[in-house]
Amino acid sequence: MNSVRSLSCLTLISLCTQLLGSTSSASTSLWGKKLSFKGRPCLWQLQPEAVVPALQELSACMLLHRTHIPEWTGFDYKAPGGGHTQLGLGGTGTNLSVWLFGEKHSLERDLKLHEWHTVCLTWSGPARRLRIYINGTSEYETSVSPTLPQRLAPNGSLTLGVSHYINANGEVQQQTGKDLLGEIGLFRMWAREWSAEELRGQSCADGDVVRWDLRQWQHDCQPEPDNKLHCAWSLYKINMWFEVHSTGHCLVSLEEVTRNWLESIFPHNISVHTILLSSPSRTCRVANNSAPLPTQQSQPSTALSNSTCDKCFSSEVYVNVDPAASVEVVQANIASLLSLTFSTDFLNLTADPNSISILPVELLPVVSEPPPTVSSGTSTPETGPTQSLPAQPTNMSTTGDPLDLNETAVGPDTFFRVNLTLSMYGSPRKPEDSIEKWVKEQLEVNDTMIVLNLIIKENVGRNMEQHNGLLIFHGQPKQYYCTFHVQEYNMNSVADILTLINATLTSGYKNDSITIQTMDLAIKHIVPANCLEETTSTIYGQYIWPEAFPQVNQTIGCQRPTSEIGFRICKLDIDTDTTSWTKPDMKHCKPLVIISDLDNITVTSGNAAEIVEMIQDLVGVELGNSAELSSSELDAVVEKLGEVVDISSIKPAICAEIVNIVADILLSKTYVTPVASILLKLTDRMGNNMDFHEGSISISAPSLALSMVNVDQNEFSGLTFGVSFDSSDLNPEIFLNHSFVSGLLPDTNATISLPSELHNFFPSGERNTTRIQFQFYGTDDLFQDPQTTNATQSSCTLNSFVVSACINNSRINNLKDGVVVTLHHRTPKQPEDKVRCVFWDFQKHGGRGGWNSRGCETRSISANRTSCLCDHLTHFAVLLDVSRTPISEADSQILTVISYLGCGISSIFLGITLLTYLAFEKLRRDYPSKILIHLSAALLGLSMLFLLDSWLSSFSNYSLCIATAATLHYFLLASFTWMGLEAVHMYFALVKVFNIYVPSYIPKFCAVGWGIPLVVVSLVLAIDKDAYGSAVPEESAVMLQSTDQFCWLQNDVFFYVTVVAFVLVIVLCNTFVFIVVLIQIRQMSSNKHSTNSRSSLHDLRAVASLTVLLGLTWSMGFFSFGPGKVVLMYLFTIFNTLQGFFVFFFHCLMKENVRKQWRMHLCCGRFRLSDYSDGSRSVTMGGRCNKNHLINSDSVASDNTSTIRKVSDSSTGSTPNHHQGA
Repeated sequence: MNSVRSLSCLTLISLCTQLLGSTSSASTSLWGKKLSFKGRPCLWQLQPEAVVPALQELSACMLLHRTHIPEWTGFDYKAPGGGHTQLGLGGTGTNLSVWLFGEKHSLERDLKLHEWHTVCLTWSGPARRLRIYINGTSEYETSVSPTLPQRLAPNGSLTLGVSHYINANGEVQQQTGKDLLGEIGLFRMWAREWSAEELRGQSCADGDVVRWDLRQWQHDCQPEPDNKLHCAWSLYKINMWFEVHSTGHCLVSLEEVTRNWLESIFPHNISVHTILLSSPSRTCRVANNSAPLPTQQSQPSTALSNSTCDKCFSSEVYVNVDPAASVEVVQANIASLLSLTFSTDFLNLTADPNSISILPVELLPVVSEPPPTVSSGTSTPETGPTQSLPAQPTNMSTTGDPLDLNETAVGPDTFFRVNLTLSMYGSPRKPEDSIEKWVKEQLEVNDTMIVLNLIIKENVGRNMEQHNGLLIFHGQPKQYYCTFHVQEYNMNSVADILTLINATLTSGYKNDSITIQTMDLAIKHIVPANCLEETTSTIYGQYIWPEAFPQVNQTIGCQRPTSEIGFRICKLDIDTDTTSWTKPDMKHCKPLVIISDLDNITVTSGNAAEIVEMIQDLVGVELGNSAELSSSELDAVVEKLGEVVDISSIKPAICAEIVNIVADILLSKTYVTPVASILLKLTDRMGNNMDFHEGSISISAPSLALSMVNVDQNEFSGLTFGVSFDSSDLNPEIFLNHSFVSGLLPDTNATISLPSELHNFFPSGERNTTRIQFQFYGTDDLFQDPQTTNATQSSCTLNSFVVSACINNSRINNLKDGVVVTLHHRTPKQPEDKVRCVFWDFQKHGGRGGWNSRGCETRSISANRTSCLCDHLTHFAVLLDVSRTPISEADSQILTVISYLGCGISSIFLGITLLTYLAFEKLRRDYPSKILIHLSAALLGLSMLFLLDSWLSSFSNYSLCIATAATLHYFLLASFTWMGLEAVHMYFALVKVFNIYVPSYIPKFCAVGWGIPLVVVSLVLAIDKDAYGSAVPEESAVMLQSTDQFCWLQNDVFFYVTVVAFVLVIVLCNTFVFIVVLIQIRQMSSNKHSTNSRSSLHDLRAVASLTVLLGLTWSMGFFSFGPGKVVLMYLFTIFNTLQGFFVFFFHCLMKENVRKQWRMHLCCGRFRLSDYSDGSRSVTMGGRCNKNHLINSDSVASDNTSTIRKVSDSSTGSTPNHHQGA
């Protein structure tokens, strides 16, 4: 309660300060403010007095808010005099770029417009490492070139929001064209390389090189306050000058006076930690407004004598604010409190308001206990005095007794960190293995050293052709960056070990296949701390692990059996050079508790983490010994996890362990259906009760992922959750987008998008606690609906992963805009399959749950994914209805072979047909022959494209696949168009039996036959070229049974409209003409007085020929369902793939005039036929009369019998008595 009152007091003081104004340095603070760049000239540059030193490593962070797309600059640092950018941040479009010593590093990262982003970059010269962090996540890491400088040029020029150059007068000038359109906040720079964890932990600490303070910046536009840029922090450093005026005796401790002064004016929530004072001065030196305060000599406890009264002192005070409050509020409060004069009975104490500097810092200094009473040395203001052991004589022990030189000294090994850049010539299969082998052979040869934590990364794009004056001519080298630890356990001197490592790694290596040369080497002696004594309580008992040296594998006896031991390593971390205990390895010990013992344990907030770890160990042991948990064991685990979750709040680490436990159970053979609803609701409660301070947090385990997002009702504009999932053994990858995305996010298997309308359903009065939770399940074990699991009752199967969304303490129904759920199919959808969007209804099947489609609409369907629109929030999935008779794997393979074999045969004989009719002019004088030529060309193109499609799609070329699919589509439509034109011509010849004058008859047919397919395909490409693509050929046609990749129409709408409907119309029209022909043939036969077998055979051949010519066999594809599906598919595949062969058979091989042309031109000897035998039949063909334009020019065309005979002759091969003009 006291802290709440103190915080209220701080807020009141802050308001008064802002209303009345403050002359203190708090008014120069930029915390809680932003720099706006709106297109007009605005230059923020570092003050010349604020010097950037020659840094060997650094970290720089800033808040960035973009409002427009064009190329932008975040900051730009250049060496004195200008030149290239030494350090900079910028970007364009979806690319973000960092400049380091004139070298550009780019990454594909879209910083969303109108959103604040935290961008940090860190660089280490010795390690030659550059890292980029966006919103706390490491997005880019690379090794920089060893040829680049290892120090930043000092005293350079720095600008924010714009690029700049130095003119002839040495002035900083704005360089236009790359200006930021947006806002910047909290730009800071530190003189060390922060790790990702440190960057997150020091989010509110001010920089020690460049601070977020007006005194360090020159500017020609004013900062703007922004109440959204609050940063709560607890640790602060106060620098100030204050003057002491004595009114009596002053033999008192100056530190005591200062502490009393500060503690009397500060509220209870601000505690004074450390006070460091300088030597007295006669005059107060006010700190420069732009330069940092000078480092002062510290005298923590100096007594005021008569000679030191009425003098000035500089002080450095560290305070702790609890609870944490916004930096700008704390700065204003403290500055206003310090501006008041402090008076006692014998002295007055006044701080110079212009000298006050209040900075948030990352750490408070370490103070030795007890504090010294006199200090004659100096300590660094940032760290203060540190605790250390007093110096001992070289022959004395730490107890003061002489060291027994006959005893063996026991101590930690010596450790070094090595950063190595090398070049490799040659092309080994696994270069990293070759490098690791070389490093270990070089250093571990004498068994006195061991290489630890070796990391090898290729430095892509860095090629060195010369080293130490030696030119290498054989091949282009590759450069690699290595970092590792070396442990030396022979107790040699550090200098000797450094010399040995340096000489060993710089000697190079060469054999028959590779050459390794060291380009750069940095060796650092490190002294990692010991792992301290720790007590652990596990299922194997309670163990006390004694203090251990780094990299020591500590052992301890098992409680059961006593003959076995457990292990635990004091592990040295490669990233931080620090040590920590690993998890105990107790696999040889036997557990002292079993899962059933969980019933006897009471869960409290203090032991929740311990219990979850115990459950995880118990489940792991049980599943290691058995493939599943029994029902009683599962009930005990779920019940205890529920008790843990129902604690008021739980930490993310505990939640992560719970998620791993659930994932382990789901991946086992445990029957979880009886507790499925309990587990689903448990994960919901866990997400709602999780205690985290970030805007969002995600947790994943194999086949399971959760993401929790805290949202602000006034700023909610939609939210999209996506998951990429490849294998049940891998953790899903989570994607969050703080906007509404209606489609599937790139490289994801499931996406759920929440509309902005959802903010109307946020709980009232809980504006800061509204939490949206997303869940992903890569297994369907928790969603066992009897209607989908019982194959005898239903043909529906779950054909997607399960994704869900919910809002804490809210029930979402009847959304107007709807939630868009896009799910990737686990099995590609067949054309005749039906899909349904469903949600998990907990009330179905007596509370066991089941799938329900109420309130969900299936929006768009393709072979590989389905988009759903639902008016509520819950668990969503896609059901696949496979009610059709399935085709076995064997049948599928046989149909594939028949398809390719038939198309190959057809292609050959269609080619022969085309060559025959094109080579012999006499064969193509009538209309049917000319139409046949075009039909054969279309069928040949269709067959050839089908044969080549899979091969062309194997190139994985996007444009090539679209072109292939479009061409295949074109030839398919052209084939059916010419089949339809065949029917049209027959209709004219049979029904319109009187002479009809049609000018340019064949050219008009060509315009229709080749033009309509071209128009259809062009429209598809113009509307959506992505309608064509590569997929398994289940949607192409029934005959396309290959499981290879196949370029074809992927959009269902286009497929059914431009293929199915088109083919159906042609087949129906052709069927009508075919029936008319059959009727005519029947009437002709009935008019004859006698029928012989030869006439019947002739009519049968005519029927077969017309069936092939009109493409009626394709109609079988529309009847391929039900019990006879497999038989019909075999017939469909055989007849349609061999259509080209049948065209050759009926219109070449069986046609008398074609055989005569072959004999006249292709045969020799007695088989050769003379030209004279065919000449009499073509005498009348040279006339120029209007008969050339008649559809039927026969003088007796009115006779139906004659007409039928002519059509049948044309179809079956008999030479017609009357020729039709060309």
